[in-house]
Amino acid sequence: MNWILLILAGIFEVSFTFCLGKAKNTSGNEATFWYIGFVIALLLSMTLLMKAIETIPLGTAYAVWTGIGAVGTVLIGIFIFKDPSNFWRIFFIVLLIGSIIGLKAVSSE
Repeated sequence: MNWILLILAGIFEVSFTFCLGKAKNTSGNEATFWYIGFVIALLLSMTLLMKAIETIPLGTAYAVWTGIGAVGTVLIGIFIFKDPSNFWRIFFIVLLIGSIIGLKAVSSE
């Protein structure tokens, strides 16, 4: 169950970085909306991460959480914000995904 919470925490990490990207590209009330979304997603992400580390080792949980956030944020950047993509960026994203799966596979929880 805590692995599901950890994955959700990672998804909310991607959500708060997405909100930051949208807020950067807007102004006024719309930017305020995105900053409020950022705070809500941040709080949810941290709360779920704190719950997950009750049974998952801290180092493993943090690495998986940041890995999900990094992969998700790079993919959001490529597909939503039109960041550049090339072979090497995709190659290293795949390596990161493999590392996340590996950490789950060797975890005792």
